[in-house]
Amino acid sequence: MQHPIQDRIALGVQQPWAELILQGIKTVEVRNVPVGMRTTIYLYSSRKRSKLPDADVAVKSNGIDLQTLAYGRIVGSVDIVDCQPCSPEDAVAACVSWELMQGRYSWKLESPVRCPLPIEPRYIPYGMWFYPFKPRVITSRDRRNKLS
Repeated sequence: MQHPIQDRIALGVQQPWAELILQGIKTVEVRNVPVGMRTTIYLYSSRKRSKLPDADVAVKSNGIDLQTLAYGRIVGSVDIVDCQPCSPEDAVAACVSWELMQGRYSWKLESPVRCPLPIEPRYIPYGMWFYPFKPRVITSRDRRNKLS
């Protein structure tokens, strides 16, 4: 991944979740909104780690050293292959308890690929989704929101 793909979108994911996705352990990402795209995305490891108690459990049970993980970098890519309302059967693949998943969506992930070295994005994240190697296009909606 020496030459990043400019038009590929990135998803911000906190550690240790990003690491668990790259290891192929976490194959379901839980989000409040459904996702319609079925494509390869960059995985951006957020600057902050998850404070959920389930994250501490996942760290311990998978032997992850939080000090060695990349933060604020593109750490790899993964394919989004499906999206459905969460079900209790998704809890193991999501690495979180069913209580945290209720009323949310399971994004099914496959084929994670780790970057040989984490890559600093050229453009900083501006939401859950962002283009790390392409400037953000300012829309009329953005301008209206700025004036409000």
